[in-house]
Amino acid sequence: MRIEHAALYVCDLMRARNFFEVYFQAEAGEKYHNVRTGFQSFFLKFEDGSRLELMTKLDVADLEKPAVRTGYAHIAFSVGTPKKVDELTRRLQSDGFSVISGPRTTGDGYYESCILDFERNQIEITV
Repeated sequence: MRIEHAALYVCDLMRARNFFEVYFQAEAGEKYHNVRTGFQSFFLKFEDGSRLELMTKLDVADLEKPAVRTGYAHIAFSVGTPKKVDELTRRLQSDGFSVISGPRTTGDGYYESCILDFERNQIEITV
């Protein structure tokens, strides 16, 4: 068994698609749009075959996202080496994204950093 995909509601679908294409080399499939319900989505495919569905609707609620809460906490991307973690973290920071931790080695031995995307969703960058 494997996780087939994860899904993320966003307010700005095109900006979210661009974010994952630019920083995480995602490839977007065709846009789906249900005119009746207003639902729109893209499936993003990553190099290893994993997928992320980005979704939006006109009435999507953009609620506060405290770091410690129930529910999904973050999406983690493995970039291969500590050097690549450092480089991508610096690039995101210089492009105006908030680095909320790291890069660092965690107590359980992971080398990682965590950033917030433009909608304050937590993204982990790890080896």
